[in-house]
Amino acid sequence: MRRKNISRPPVAAAAARKAKKRPAATLERDDAIVEAALHEFTRHGFAATRMEDVARSAGVAKGTIYLRFRDKQALFEAIVRREISPLVDAAGGALEPGEPVRAFLERRLMPLLRDPGRSRRTAVIRLLIAEAARFPRLAEAYFRAVVQPGIEVFGRLAQHAFENGELSDPAPARYPQLLVAPVIVGLLWSELFGRFHPLDVEAMLRAHFDRLFPPKKIARRSQAQP
Repeated sequence: MRRKNISRPPVAAAAARKAKKRPAATLERDDAIVEAALHEFTRHGFAATRMEDVARSAGVAKGTIYLRFRDKQALFEAIVRREISPLVDAAGGALEPGEPVRAFLERRLMPLLRDPGRSRRTAVIRLLIAEAARFPRLAEAYFRAVVQPGIEVFGRLAQHAFENGELSDPAPARYPQLLVAPVIVGLLWSELFGRFHPLDVEAMLRAHFDRLFPPKKIARRSQAQP
């Protein structure tokens, strides 16, 4: 049996293909610049960070940055592609034959929650929340790179799950944010309050899925009720 692909291609697929064509030294330099930008943005804020700060942190000349990134927004977009887009890409693959949507989501999302880079993704989201009101173009860039494709991907997964009887309620198909809301809440909670009250994000996501994905017999019975 062929795998069922109900999602669009991964968000960063085009960028990945371009990246493969670049020399290794260029990739390493770009990665160092993006890493430095994330460090400076999270330390000083988007507005206060200067390109020369990023250059100094990355160990490159200021002109070198402009050869690859036109401005600070381009750096922010590169950070989003590296740190956040994989969350959407993880749900953009194909289901194994007969694989339930819940199993697919757990298989693709749980490893990301265990990833040591989780705190970095949280830092990006926190930066966006802090700066989006002053720099709406950052919010727009994040929306186009992450939120919009994420809504499409998770909406299709939710619709497939409802049609298969995995979901008893069509609401997640209308509001795909419901599928991954605990991930965002968990990332922010861990960053802001984790030292006071640690949160097991994986366990919370599974508990959330328990409510969304009842046993199939129950789900079908609920759909049959008027």
